[in-house]
Amino acid sequence: MRNLTYRSIWISDIHLGMRDCKADLLIEFLDATESDYLYLVGDIIDLENMRNGWYWPPSHNIIVHKLINKAKRGTRMSYIPGNHDEALRSLEGGYFGSIAIAGHVHHETADGRRLLIIHGDEFDRIIRTNALLDCVGSASYELLQIINRGVNGLRLKMGYPQGSIVSYFKSNLKQAARYIERFEEVAAREAKRRALDGLVCGHIHKPALQTHDGILYCNDGDWVENCSALVESHDGRLRIIHWLEERERWDQSSPAVAASAPAI
Repeated sequence: MRNLTYRSIWISDIHLGMRDCKADLLIEFLDATESDYLYLVGDIIDLENMRNGWYWPPSHNIIVHKLINKAKRGTRMSYIPGNHDEALRSLEGGYFGSIAIAGHVHHETADGRRLLIIHGDEFDRIIRTNALLDCVGSASYELLQIINRGVNGLRLKMGYPQGSIVSYFKSNLKQAARYIERFEEVAAREAKRRALDGLVCGHIHKPALQTHDGILYCNDGDWVENCSALVESHDGRLRIIHWLEERERWDQSSPAVAASAPAI
């Protein structure tokens, strides 16, 4: 089966060390794709969650080894720590093997657009300044993920595909939708302030590819709820990949996968 090749790939919010990480799907994605650049846009290892108990199955080791091997084979890889792997921010400016660690980086697409790459929790702090609200939000998220595990277990037994309760609430609750909208606006303003053409981030587990006031806003999503990535083709076009949908089109007879989402 022929690999999917891209100029650049962005993935974030893998949350290794968390039970809800969709490690097997990410392993499939890493095996199926090759790129010149690979950006790890934060919350790759969930050090925060691991403080509450150790969880590290073999599949999580496999992901780490696959990323290291890609970097060794020549993929230019950058790791931008997030709030869940914040301890790694002390290593910014250094390297883990062949992987550069940075607080943020700039990327220029093949068609000349300059993008800021940053995890995004910085924008969250601007929007949510109430510490109690942060705690309530984190606790609610964890509770929904526990419920989601049980629901998905039943769906699998009944032959139905897995779903995400959290994604449903994000899309259908007014407060959640407004928060996401404000997050996107603040992120786009930061790229504009830096006189850049756009921004790539993660953090809120909501994949997106759109413009705000002429500034490109890209969110590569996550590997807990959406199993998504942002990719750049060799001519500079950007699009979001949802792996569960994309892999259905990935077969031996087609050298390239038909676009599953609009490209910008």
